[in-house]
Amino acid sequence: MLLTDGWTHDGRKRAAANFNLDLAEMEDRHHLTFDTYEEGKLTLDEYLGRVVFYEARPFTVAQFRTFMFAQSKPHPEMIDLVTQLKARHGLKVAVVSNEGRELNAYRINEFGLDKFVDFYISSCFVHVRKPDSDIFRLALDIAQVPARQVVYVENTPMFVQVAEGLGIRSILHTDYTSTRAQLDSLGLEDGDPR
Repeated sequence: MLLTDGWTHDGRKRAAANFNLDLAEMEDRHHLTFDTYEEGKLTLDEYLGRVVFYEARPFTVAQFRTFMFAQSKPHPEMIDLVTQLKARHGLKVAVVSNEGRELNAYRINEFGLDKFVDFYISSCFVHVRKPDSDIFRLALDIAQVPARQVVYVENTPMFVQVAEGLGIRSILHTDYTSTRAQLDSLGLEDGDPR
């Protein structure tokens, strides 16, 4: 909700067109190995070696990585909202994500998430991915707050359901306006009269 998803089907489709790759073959290879990368068990170069560079290519790994990273875009209104809510209400902000290490580090640094996020429960660090409920339990342990004091904002319905099953108040993010209204209804007003 703070950023676009990091490496989606649409991004891979653009990469296949840009680098003249067989999308179906790339997708098959991606699905066989991406979970392992997101769980921190492969480096990005190892992932790319399995998915793209398993044969000679007329472009470099560095060129492909640059393209891959450029698929990430910020949602400035959501970043501003979370930053305002943190300051106004003294919140701890945690990011629970399924993401590989290099992509995760790029996104944190490129979009300044480290300026307002207190901690990251990223699959590449904890070696477990959503929807496994253990990643949510780990986030609660790290935050040291009871589930009822947490508000989890997520754009994947199943992940919302898993979090709610653990007693975590959850918001299915579909757009800025509805998420802002739902946060407001939970007593988390941002103070902006918009």
